[in-house]
Amino acid sequence: MAIVRSLEWIAEGGRVHPTEVDCEVRAITDQESTYLQISSFGSDQRRREKKVSQTLQFDRDAALALAAHIERVFGRPSL
Repeated sequence: MAIVRSLEWIAEGGRVHPTEVDCEVRAITDQESTYLQISSFGSDQRRREKKVSQTLQFDRDAALALAAHIERVFGRPSL
């Protein structure tokens, strides 16, 4: 659980994970800063239901970097 300070593109490696999880997305405001927060919950195989497993918070710059990576992989959304 942390604030993301950087996102680095890695072109090789990785694999598709065997399990799926549910996530919640929200805006968190602290004084004058706003963060996009993504929280994931344990997979269906976990014993406790609806327990937050991981939380990442993105400030504006990190969120825009994430959006650029998403656009790089999936293309621009058609409006």
